[in-house]
Amino acid sequence: MSKNDFFKFTATQRAGIFLLLLIIVGIQIAYYFREVKFEEDKSLEKQEWLSLQSQIDTAKVEKANYKQTIYPFNPNFITDFKGYKLGMSTAEIDRLLEFRKKNLYVNSAEEFQALTNVSDSLLATMAPYFKFPDWVKNKKQSKSFENYPNQAYAKKEKIQIIDINLASQEDLIKVYGIGQGLSERILKQKDMLGGFISMEQMNDVWGLSPEVIEKLNAQFKVGVIPNVKKVKINDASAKELQLFPYFRYPLNKEIVTYRSMNNGIKNADDLIKIKGFPIDKVKIIDKYLEY
Repeated sequence: MSKNDFFKFTATQRAGIFLLLLIIVGIQIAYYFREVKFEEDKSLEKQEWLSLQSQIDTAKVEKANYKQTIYPFNPNFITDFKGYKLGMSTAEIDRLLEFRKKNLYVNSAEEFQALTNVSDSLLATMAPYFKFPDWVKNKKQSKSFENYPNQAYAKKEKIQIIDINLASQEDLIKVYGIGQGLSERILKQKDMLGGFISMEQMNDVWGLSPEVIEKLNAQFKVGVIPNVKKVKINDASAKELQLFPYFRYPLNKEIVTYRSMNNGIKNADDLIKIKGFPIDKVKIIDKYLEY
C-alpha cells in the first residue's frame, strides 16, 4: 500500500466526513446564538432590597423637590445652626453673637448687613423674613426732644413688676423676644405645676433664651407662693408621675423602683439618691411633693 492510499476516501467516507463537519458547525452556531439564562436570585435578602426600592425612589424624588420653609424670625436671635442653614459663614455668625453678648440689637436689615458683612445676594434672600418688634417698625425716623414743664429731662417710666403667677398672655408678650407661642408655653407650664415658686423655673421652659429670661426676671417676680398641686410621691403610679413636668420616663420608673426597695421616699435627701434625678432642681421639686 502506497503512502497516497491514506489520503484516498471512498464516496461514502467523504459523505460521512462532510456530515460530521456540518454537525460540528451546527453545534458551534447553536452554542454561539443560544440564549443564556441565569438562575433568578430569589434569596430573602434580595427580596427585602426590592421591597425597599420604591421607598428609596420616593425619598430621592422628595429630596430633589424639597424646599426649605423659612418662617419670619428676629435676626437678633439667630443661632449657629439657623445661621448655617440660611447660608451665613462662621465669621458672619460670630460677629452677630459677639454683638448680642453686649445686650445690643440690630433694628433693620441695613444694620444687620453692616454688622455681619453678609453679601447683598444673601441679604436679599434673608431680609424678606426679618421680623422686628412693632416698636422698631413704628419708631420715628428722626428723634426730637419733648418739652416737659419744669423738668430738664424726661423721667423714665418706672417698670411695674408683675407677679408671674398672675401674668396674662398679654403681659408676657410685652417682653421683647416673647411671642404667642412662648407665652402659651409659659402659661401651660404654670397650669401643669399649679403655679411657679421661683423665677428660676423660667429656665425649664423650652425655647426661652438667656436674654429673654433676663428680661422676664426684670419685669416679673414670684409674689405670694401659690398653693401648688402636690404630687404624692409614694402613692402615684408611674403613669401619674409622668404628668409632672419634672418627671419624665425613665426617671418615673426609677422613682417607683427606689420607693419599692426602700420602703418609700421620706424627704428630699432620698430624692438625690434616685438614679437620674435632677439634683440641681431638687429644692424646687421638693416644694411640689407630698411624702
